[in-house]
Amino acid sequence: MGQSVSSYRSARRSLPAKTAGDIIDSSSDLVHPPSPLSGLPVLKKAKGHYWYPSEGTRILDACGGAGVACLGHGRRDITKAVTAQMHSFTYASYAHFNTSPVQELSDWLIKSTGGKMQKVYVMCSGSEAMEAALKLAVEYFLWQNQPDRTNFIVREESYHGTTLGSLSASGHVVRRAPFAPLLIPARFHRIPACNPYRQRLVSDSEFESDAAFVARKTAELEAEFARLGPETVAAVVLEPVVGAALGCVPAVKGYLAAVKAVCERHGALLILDEVMCGMGRTGFLHAWQGEAREGDGSGPDDVVPDLQAIAKGFAGGYQPASALLVGGKVAGVMEREGKVFTHGHTYQNHPVVAAAALAVQRVVEKEGLLKNVRVQGTLLERLLKQRLGTHPNVGDIRGKGLFWGIEFVKDKLTKEPFDPALGIAERVHKTAVREFRVLVYHGQGCAGGGRGDHIMVMPAYDISSKLVAEIVERVASAVEEVFRHL
Repeated sequence: MGQSVSSYRSARRSLPAKTAGDIIDSSSDLVHPPSPLSGLPVLKKAKGHYWYPSEGTRILDACGGAGVACLGHGRRDITKAVTAQMHSFTYASYAHFNTSPVQELSDWLIKSTGGKMQKVYVMCSGSEAMEAALKLAVEYFLWQNQPDRTNFIVREESYHGTTLGSLSASGHVVRRAPFAPLLIPARFHRIPACNPYRQRLVSDSEFESDAAFVARKTAELEAEFARLGPETVAAVVLEPVVGAALGCVPAVKGYLAAVKAVCERHGALLILDEVMCGMGRTGFLHAWQGEAREGDGSGPDDVVPDLQAIAKGFAGGYQPASALLVGGKVAGVMEREGKVFTHGHTYQNHPVVAAAALAVQRVVEKEGLLKNVRVQGTLLERLLKQRLGTHPNVGDIRGKGLFWGIEFVKDKLTKEPFDPALGIAERVHKTAVREFRVLVYHGQGCAGGGRGDHIMVMPAYDISSKLVAEIVERVASAVEEVFRHL
């Protein structure tokens, strides 16, 4: 299975003293994004499933950075496609020209949804795409002579981006806190997340059924519509599988369809944030497609969003790429009434970005990698649960496809989280890199109010069974090492 655990430790001991201590600087907190002065290693290159720092042994990539590098690193077929576009032209203003890369990508994306999404805006970051979704939702209702629809129903323990609009929609306490005076609480109204690990009721040792749980979640949403006045709500915003804020928590079966039904009943839009969980990460190109297929068989129309944001795995890190996909309801009004979205960025519909995203998606399609995500994801789930499921400080292992989170708890029975000051998830992350040369993504806040530690495992879509097993062994060893010395 590759190097043994003891050999990872030996490799570390053989490093120069500076390198062993500076792989991740223990005197500084790892923040997102990290400060240039936070003591991070200097990266020399990345190839396949490994990072190569300028000093020290290679690091196995188990998270693609922030779930971005869905095809690993250094694929020549993709860099060739990007370079070819750059030889033709590197930039064209979206306000002055249509370009074939953007048109081809847009057509491909629309086709990938079965025509349910009908318009595409190509951008550079997930935050941009979510900001655009919020603005388009409000403008859509202005076109419909409903100017009072300026409220959004969002969820606690959520994260939708770093711009002021997308951060206002976010429920992640720690990431919002420094900018609270600039945010817009009067327009963004929170309901509890859909987190069965912490919210499912237990009665006489019997767990609440999925149907009962979804009914309770639906009632919470209905109550918020009633409190605000349905005629004031523009949209409900959520992630089908919550990423960084909760650590890979999928929606309970039937939840998305129930939310969509409430939105339609009250005339509001449904905005799905698939920045982290979309574009194949769950084993389906669009996470909502997988939800429909795994649901009650009533079809994908039950959960198709009105607006959808994608990013991260969209271009696999080969370019900074995101997009806003617009559903038939909104696109139809734009078409019929000749409306234009009052929105734009200098690098919107960038041809090189579009060429990179299209090249990545063609590789995923050609190599059948969505199937591999499902196959290897099943293996990853099984091995994680076998290796860590009985650990006294592992409270929950959850996810879909190649998108898995591990939540740590002080008490497994009560689910009490650790004191945030202990930085448990960060300790696991640092130990994993230093001692076992594997990179995972870590976060805090999954238990609410800034409490709760988790790590995320998100390898590339072309990962092999052998490397999945090696990732699990290294990650599990890092977890055990941290709690052995806690």
